[in-house]
Amino acid sequence: MDDTPFGDDSLHEECGVFGIFKRTDAAALTTLGLHALQHRGQEAAGIVSFDGSQFHVERHAGLIGDTFTKQAVLERLPGSSAIGHTRYATTGGGGLRNVQPFFAELSAGGFAVAHNGNITNAMTVQRELQRRGSIFSSTSDTETILHLVATSAARLFVEKLVDALTRLEGAFSLVGLSSKKMVGVRDPLGIRPLVLGDLEGSPILASETCALDIIGADFVRDIEPGEMVVISDDGIESIFPFQARRARFCIFEYVYFARPDSTVEGRNVYEIRKKIGGELARESHPEADLVVPVPDSGVPAAIGYAQESNLPFELGIIRNHYVGRTFIQPTDSIRHMGVKLKHNANRRMLEGKRVILVDDSIVRGTTSQKIVQMVREAGATEVHMRIASPPTRASCFYGVDTPEKAKLLASRMTVEEMADFIKVDSLAFLSIDGLYRATDEPSRNKMAPQFCDACFTGDYPTSLTDQEGVENVRPLTLLGGAG
Repeated sequence: MDDTPFGDDSLHEECGVFGIFKRTDAAALTTLGLHALQHRGQEAAGIVSFDGSQFHVERHAGLIGDTFTKQAVLERLPGSSAIGHTRYATTGGGGLRNVQPFFAELSAGGFAVAHNGNITNAMTVQRELQRRGSIFSSTSDTETILHLVATSAARLFVEKLVDALTRLEGAFSLVGLSSKKMVGVRDPLGIRPLVLGDLEGSPILASETCALDIIGADFVRDIEPGEMVVISDDGIESIFPFQARRARFCIFEYVYFARPDSTVEGRNVYEIRKKIGGELARESHPEADLVVPVPDSGVPAAIGYAQESNLPFELGIIRNHYVGRTFIQPTDSIRHMGVKLKHNANRRMLEGKRVILVDDSIVRGTTSQKIVQMVREAGATEVHMRIASPPTRASCFYGVDTPEKAKLLASRMTVEEMADFIKVDSLAFLSIDGLYRATDEPSRNKMAPQFCDACFTGDYPTSLTDQEGVENVRPLTLLGGAG
């Protein structure tokens, strides 16, 4: 049995990146930026700073606030430029050797890189590099970038980085730091987010706008899909070194991953989630007495659902924010309390009521099963579950820690069978077109989808070289994903 309160039955974004160029206390500001991006990864974090003559590296397991707020740690990171990374470890990808940013002394000088996404041909490229003599010290796909830069025949540093990235498939939003430059890059499809900010003249790169807000920086713009920004003392240069492709931003960022107060690709995440709830209510609305979110991720969608359906919105489930994933469960009797370690029913709101539970997604279904049981035990007469996304039927290979396809409940059950499994009176998911409508698209263009929605449709927008001929595998099982 899994030792986490829920069997860890959720999808996890695998990392956030942050960088700041030419600003006093760069490492401290990077710490704050990573703190705002903590929702994108809670397993480990790292910062690399440059003081004008040498690089300094700190990487630690645990939360930002537990590791990088200590004065001694920040004193070991002097300099006016820094990049940082916070990650969620994939299976086989844990350990400090996989914590980013990665740093190496190359022939052209020191270079650090932090990456959000997954490179889908990383194992193939790694094997080729190993045959040519490269030695890898981690199991992260991000280290592949360092080796490709190091072995590139191009003359200038930026040209070496472009040469390296053109050999990669998949998703990469990254920040890099050399002795003279900070670089931000998004893959040609723009699957993962990356924004440019400014703090009183100091350029900033970050995964989300919430990381700018925490330090009082201004949002400048999104880095475009396929764009590389090169930041130096001479200013900011924008180049588009990759073959142009139609953008496919990850639509699940709007459903769950991005923080509600972030603006992503010009859209406020909180507003999109409320619209998702409204679309869900229009598509499927049973007779009920109140709408209850599964906190915290279901809250904005539940607000939108309640507003559209003219039903009361109530916090029928209260979340304990002080129970982490590593909560110790010393005995079977404690372990069997399961979901109550993290959520507790608000009995007075639920007793005698027909309840609509709103959640963002169903992965394995084990958490939903326990939540429903808890709500029934609190006296609800009916429990109807509404999911603010389509069924998750396929694994993600672009930077999301998902189970292999066979363990996804929706890949092996019909909606009716899923309803029986989690023991609800009814179950419905948002349609794929409803999800697109919530983002102000009229519908999903089947011939040319506007987003990456592979976890719902199985329509992968890039080649999956490392997965060819392999079914029901976990993404990058042998090579820990960057995040």
